[in-house]
Amino acid sequence: MAKYSILLPTYNEKENLPIIIWLIDQTMTKHDFNYEVIIIDDGSPDGTLEVAKQLQKIYGANKIVLRPREKKLGLGTAYIHGLKHAIGEFIIIMDADLSHHPKFIPQFIKLQAENNFDIVTGSRYVDGGGVFGWDLKRKIVSRGANLLTQILLRPGVSDLTGSFRLYKREVLGALVQACVSKGYVFQMEMMVRARQNSFTIGEVPITFVDRFYGESKLGANEISGFVKGLLYLFATT
Repeated sequence: MAKYSILLPTYNEKENLPIIIWLIDQTMTKHDFNYEVIIIDDGSPDGTLEVAKQLQKIYGANKIVLRPREKKLGLGTAYIHGLKHAIGEFIIIMDADLSHHPKFIPQFIKLQAENNFDIVTGSRYVDGGGVFGWDLKRKIVSRGANLLTQILLRPGVSDLTGSFRLYKREVLGALVQACVSKGYVFQMEMMVRARQNSFTIGEVPITFVDRFYGESKLGANEISGFVKGLLYLFATT
């Protein structure tokens, strides 16, 4: 039976973490999937790591693996760090803030198994996908950014900035080593590099839900970084 390692980077997610872990366990157990969750906490000041330790006691150290770091070092390095400790043949990456519902994971696994895809990515922009909890302005900004990205980079996938994906282990390892971007641009570069390396990609429609607890980490600095990263990728790929 294949094993799935779920990488869960966290920063100030103490309210969301127990819920997302419960949902993951319910979903994976229901479908009899062999799994582990690797929590990569980047020195959260709100006590996220202490919550994670309690969850490890409840679900077991074979299911909840703690690999914390002292401070925020970026998504790319978080995945590299988690990958070093993962034992699954397949790696699932998702957010801990409940914007990605684990109920879609079985669809990712089914599509990958049927087509032997190197990557399966969740998409808000294919039929059946969508966003819940965003105001009109944020929807327009997101759609506009995705459209601009499609025009400039032609990545071959409909949702370039999504971060809910399943990878073959060796494919994720190759991509994170090839990427140079930080923050939100990292997810975009992953798909661009995947296209360059002729990796096969499948898409599953997902509903993205705005975070329940805590504050969004998307601010002016992240938006500025996204634009700079987009232009960098356009110039170099």
